Amino acid sequence: MPYRSVPIEPETQARERKNLAEALRGLRRASGLSGQRLALRCNMSQTKISRIETGRALPTVIDVERILRALAVPDEVADELLRLARRANVDYASWRAYARVGLHHKQAELRALESSSRVMRHFLPAIPTGLLHVREYAFETLSPTVTSDPARDISRAVQARMDRQAILDDTSRSFWFLMTEQAVKWQRARINVMAAQCSHMAEINRKPNVEIGIIPQSVHIPGTPMNIFVAYDDRLVTVELFSGEVVLRDPRDITQHLSLFDLFWSHALTSDDSSAFLEEAADGFMRQRN
Repeated sequence: MPYRSVPIEPETQARERKNLAEALRGLRRASGLSGQRLALRCNMSQTKISRIETGRALPTVIDVERILRALAVPDEVADELLRLARRANVDYASWRAYARVGLHHKQAELRALESSSRVMRHFLPAIPTGLLHVREYAFETLSPTVTSDPARDISRAVQARMDRQAILDDTSRSFWFLMTEQAVKWQRARINVMAAQCSHMAEINRKPNVEIGIIPQSVHIPGTPMNIFVAYDDRLVTVELFSGEVVLRDPRDITQHLSLFDLFWSHALTSDDSSAFLEEAADGFMRQRN
């Protein structure tokens, strides 16, 4: 059964990362190895070992496995530390926390992440992502929906989302947006806004560095679309929940999500077919106005 990540409170996460660093440093010292000798055995730099042991660098699960093998750590101890490493490689932030500092800060964070990535794969089973929004649709999706939603500066967040979209014109980066038919047609806004949103996505699909795929409801797929997720190159994956966002850095979690993306993409309409689907959806919404 694949490892399933669970959101962790920030205080607990910081403590577990500190515990992991201290445990690895203690095991290395108990073995009698210097940092330099351990680095040689792990095929790592001594600087990286030092940064891991002092907590200045978070090791991946694979890093921890290499260190534990080099130290010949007993299986029961290794299993516990690997569980700790997996938890330490998961970040969780609630939408309430973002709302307290302003949702526009989240948009700035996404912009920085996109600017540092070359290939971005968005799996969108429920709703198009902000990079594809027209302004009116963005306004609707950023507005509170239930009474427990935190208050937010919607106008500022919408403008920050619109500003982010300039990166779609950077042809040195590739964007893959994979949506279900439900994501396209879920009526999240007024009919005229929905029509404009579909037409806008069809237009974006003509950009040379953008690929939009759409999975029709009529297609049989051997997989379940559990969550919205975005893979940034092969280094991290973000997963959206109702309450917040989880960031995964474990290479195995990343590989699993990339494999799922490939599976779902293989059943999607793409290129001219997806553009035609979007234009037909826009026409369908326009006909509802009459």
